[in-house]
Amino acid sequence: MKGRWQNSIHLIRPAAVFLAGLVLFLVVRVFVVPPTFGQFGHYRGAVLDEIRALPVKYAGQQACAACHEEETHLKSKGKHASVACETCHGPAAQHAEDPGSVRPGKPEETALCAGCHEMDAAKPKWFPQVNTKEHMAGMRCLECHPAHDPAP
Repeated sequence: MKGRWQNSIHLIRPAAVFLAGLVLFLVVRVFVVPPTFGQFGHYRGAVLDEIRALPVKYAGQQACAACHEEETHLKSKGKHASVACETCHGPAAQHAEDPGSVRPGKPEETALCAGCHEMDAAKPKWFPQVNTKEHMAGMRCLECHPAHDPAP
């Protein structure tokens, strides 16, 4: 019988190492993975309460439209009608709460416009794209294109 099982040690050792690794993994997993992980899918269930506790940063289109009617009307007829105000102007919840003392900064339009409109083969062909170095020739975007209705 000894001869028959003599070489089986070559199988038992890797199996034991694998089994020890599996047990170690399961023990570490108990301490590392949060208890609410997987509660509502492949994320931590407790994260929902954590997110709700964060301060609101964005005011939303309705808050912008309530005070900035002229810009909203102009934008609604232009090429940027589907772009939210805070996409370009940044989070505005504090401005909406206290417009007199909190003023949002003006976006640096050259970098902002290029972020969406710089030539990129991955963008759809119908989307307006430019090579900013050639197209701008040292000028700013707003010198030729009004921000809220940038007709070509």
